[in-house]
Amino acid sequence: MSMISKSDQVNSQMTLDQLIALDAIVAMGTFRAAAERLNKAQSAISHQIRKLEAELGFDLFSRDGYRPSLTTEGEVFYRETARVLEQVNGLKSVAASLRSEQESMISVVMTATMSLDPILTVLGDIGRRFPATHIRVATEMMGGPLARLMEGDADLIISGLAGVPLEEVETLPVDTIIIRPVASPSFPAAQRVGIRSRREMQTYTQVIVSGTGGQDFDQSRDLLSGGQRWTVSDFEAKKSVIKAGLGWGGIPVHLMQQELANGELVQLTVEGYPPRHTEIFAIRRRDMPMGQVMSRLWDDLKQARQSMPEPDSNRWKS
Repeated sequence: MSMISKSDQVNSQMTLDQLIALDAIVAMGTFRAAAERLNKAQSAISHQIRKLEAELGFDLFSRDGYRPSLTTEGEVFYRETARVLEQVNGLKSVAASLRSEQESMISVVMTATMSLDPILTVLGDIGRRFPATHIRVATEMMGGPLARLMEGDADLIISGLAGVPLEEVETLPVDTIIIRPVASPSFPAAQRVGIRSRREMQTYTQVIVSGTGGQDFDQSRDLLSGGQRWTVSDFEAKKSVIKAGLGWGGIPVHLMQQELANGELVQLTVEGYPPRHTEIFAIRRRDMPMGQVMSRLWDDLKQARQSMPEPDSNRWKS
């Protein structure tokens, strides 16, 4: 049964604020949460949606349950709303770029699990094109890049998507990294070929890297529970500990190519711990306008990705 009353049937005009309210309700799940996100009264959000429904002539939400759910018509309308808001965000970025001056500095924060190589050419071109802009590049562990982005300390991050609020950011695929479990050839688990069971590996020390995001961002996805562990600050320290035969753990392949080639490290096959492929993205906040330099950097990253061949899944196989 329609929730639209005749008293709501007034002459009105669809507004951007109404579409933003609709998007917030869908993203947050409730009118109250949407109001908190938009820093508005819940009654104001409800009024905007009622006026929008009155103009459209159908209900966007079913209010029968505890949480509002999109009606069939509402789902179709919301899909188009998302496209419109995406275009509006793009227009805002264009406008900001047109009125902006060259930034004095741009800050790029990268996950330490990735090599700089895939973006060095792009950054070099930006540096030559905008010599007055200071380009600051930093590396952070685990949740560090995301924390810097959301705190406003980074204009752009290069990282995976774990924990990233996708509705608040724009992303571009950049590269794929592979993390493999390894040990020193003198380590007990490396003394024979074959698959090592989880139970056996839990008897050995696992070396993990701590995060720099203000939270406990350890390598929990790869952590074998119940075993002894060492926590270190970065992958170079982790590699040193593992090379010394004091433990085992996963290391990005590009950081240990020489050690794998000369036999200082050997790959392990561990039950439930396969080599992990992680997609890496360039990520920027939608609500942070881009100046001339950041706009050029974003466009160059997009063009570089389009011109790159498809990733070779066999390139890191031994």
